[in-house]
Amino acid sequence: MHKPIDPDFAPRVRASFANQPAMALIGATMPVIEPGYTEIHLHCRPEVTQQHGYIHGGVVGMIADSAAGFAANTLTSAETGVLTVEYKLNLLAPADGQLLIAEGSVVRYGRTLIVTKAEVFAIKDGKKALCALMQQTIMALHGKKEKTNETK
Repeated sequence: MHKPIDPDFAPRVRASFANQPAMALIGATMPVIEPGYTEIHLHCRPEVTQQHGYIHGGVVGMIADSAAGFAANTLTSAETGVLTVEYKLNLLAPADGQLLIAEGSVVRYGRTLIVTKAEVFAIKDGKKALCALMQQTIMALHGKKEKTNETK
């Protein structure tokens, strides 16, 4: 179990998520925020699908990247931002379901680099199927807070 540096990590991470226009664009939500772990949920809508009717792989990558990145952010100080520097995504099955859930978690927390992972599940007719697996490296940006919507 990871221990957060910032006791007020959850409201800070929730505000950071709300400050990300890309997640709003696709209609994603982040209902679960715990130390070293977050979940991003995305309901299937025609706007996020590809030509076969599955949720687009790029959108799957977006929610995996954000879930794991925000998981890392739960463990940083309030004055530290996070930035993805690399990720590897395996699409294991079509993202075919009414709901996608990206479960992001911290594998190793370091001062500068944080290694995370995400699993993305498609929920269809009550059944949960793994459709993507991601490993990610996050860079901690000490002393660099993110821009707010007002300062972008």
